[in-house]
Amino acid sequence: MAGLRAWRALPARLGLRARITFTFAATTALLSALMAGATFGLTRENLVNQREASATRQARQNAETIAQQVDANPVDELIREAMGELGTPTSSRPIVEVRDGDGWRPIPLRPTTGAEAIPDELRATVADGVPARMITDVGGDPELVVGIPINDDAAAYYEVVSFGEVQDTLRSLAASLLAASVITTLVGGTLGYWLSRRTLRPLSNVGLAAEAIAGGRLDTRLEGTEDPDLNVLVTSFNHMAQALEERIDRDGRFASDVSHELRSPLMTLAASVSVLATRREEMPDDASRSAVDLMEADMARFQQLVDDLLEISRFDAGVARLSLEEVRLPELVRQAVSQRRAEKPPAIEVDADLAGMLVRADKRRLVRILDNLLGNAEAYGGGAERVAVEAAGDSVLIAVEDGGPGVSEENRERIFDRFSRGGGAGRRSGGGDGVGLGLALVAEHARLHGGRVWVEDRPDGRSGARFVVQLPVGRA
Repeated sequence: MAGLRAWRALPARLGLRARITFTFAATTALLSALMAGATFGLTRENLVNQREASATRQARQNAETIAQQVDANPVDELIREAMGELGTPTSSRPIVEVRDGDGWRPIPLRPTTGAEAIPDELRATVADGVPARMITDVGGDPELVVGIPINDDAAAYYEVVSFGEVQDTLRSLAASLLAASVITTLVGGTLGYWLSRRTLRPLSNVGLAAEAIAGGRLDTRLEGTEDPDLNVLVTSFNHMAQALEERIDRDGRFASDVSHELRSPLMTLAASVSVLATRREEMPDDASRSAVDLMEADMARFQQLVDDLLEISRFDAGVARLSLEEVRLPELVRQAVSQRRAEKPPAIEVDADLAGMLVRADKRRLVRILDNLLGNAEAYGGGAERVAVEAAGDSVLIAVEDGGPGVSEENRERIFDRFSRGGGAGRRSGGGDGVGLGLALVAEHARLHGGRVWVEDRPDGRSGARFVVQLPVGRA
């Protein structure tokens, strides 16, 4: 029962193309088997009927000839001589039986041809004066025995006809039909595979186009086909892609326009807050000085938000480009760490073979990557504890480790989404005050360099998160 359920569930576990091919092959095999069975059955019936009719007709003619000989001179040798002159094929064996008292005395043509081939039921029927025939098994081979009474039931003529030729013909026919069924099944499976490829090619193109759009190539479109049914799918997909591209363009332009519009008043506000900050000591009370401090901190956050939105809009618009230059990577990492001015600076570890290494990369974007990762560690992980620069084949790994609660498995991809704060931040520390664009920009900068970023557990087994940026930069 379990095997039957597994067999029924097999097509469901296969792909659509494999299922179409399997269906064609199975259908062709079933039809071939039915046709082969019907052909074999009809052919067998016709061959047997023809053989029986031919043998019966020949036996009647031979019986008439033997009857004349028995009437004229019923001597065994003369009867045997007459049987030798009969027109029987080599596969037939004539036997004459004459009454001998209460029994029958067989006179075969050859001494090796005995009367044991004649079934008792057939002999009894012929002894009653009724011609009869019967197919019997002799030595494992089917044979036809025809019996005809002669001379008022004083004698009987039997002819044993071998069905060996018919059996050989049927074996050859069965082998031919089996080979034809196998070839037909293979042809059906091949046809099904070809049709499935032809039928599913538009769906494959849809998958490739969807993957391209997901990768940022929003101008990807499907080519039209001559099939009116598939054209509905192509047209709908292209309309969807066009609407998606227009929506993303509108959102990108909106973010860019808002960011640009905010920069002018923001600069004015920043200048005003800066003036207030320079006269902070002249303010009459602590409340006023605290308000200025808060305004200055919020203004810095506001400026960072606008800068991040402008950067994101450039990525969305596809206008972000690398400005490559020779960069001494270990020194760049040390400068980025020192600029943070943390109370407890993280340890910096550089592989020995990377010391003094020059790479061609975008310096500004590398600094932003490091600054955002260090800022994320300060906000959610209690500060970075270790920054490592490691070699990995043709790539360079920049790892930032913190001592916070780490990032759960289900959030390790989501924290790199834009404005993703609740899932990741909630499981780390609650001290973050960002807007959720820092790690998204890290991912975009790394992707623009042809690299990637991920988060994992610390290799030393301690609590915390390890953010790793892989940059396949070439040596200068």
